Amino acid sequence: MLNQLGEVFGSFQKRRVKYLVIGGIAAVLHGVPRATFDLDILIEATEDNAKRLLEAMIEARLGTAALISTTELLDNEITIFQDRVRIDVQTRTPGIEFETAWQRRETMSYQNRSFYVVSRVDLIASKLAAGREVDLEDVRLLELGDEQ
Repeated sequence: MLNQLGEVFGSFQKRRVKYLVIGGIAAVLHGVPRATFDLDILIEATEDNAKRLLEAMIEARLGTAALISTTELLDNEITIFQDRVRIDVQTRTPGIEFETAWQRRETMSYQNRSFYVVSRVDLIASKLAAGREVDLEDVRLLELGDEQ
């Protein structure tokens, strides 16, 4: 999955998009062995940041970003973009506040591309708040990793 996202992360960096990788990919990056088929990101829900995000996605050849306005993006808690990769953009998510999570973010790299990932603490908080079976299993595995 990360192989297909290098160009996207590069565009996010170039456009200075404030985002955090959350969800399944964040869990994998923090050591949980599981498959996931989409990228979940939490963005700073401001007009300027939403505009930069949509521009970055278009630049990365994710054409569905041209079908939505910044206002529409900000009016929804989750917007799904389905192109050659699926990206779920969240303006808010249970268990964490963007600004606090942004201060604790981790910068990771893959194939010479840097990207921002929610901290382990915030990832656990968001997964506990979501409360789905898969999320609770991720929490169990994340906490096991903390003990080792």
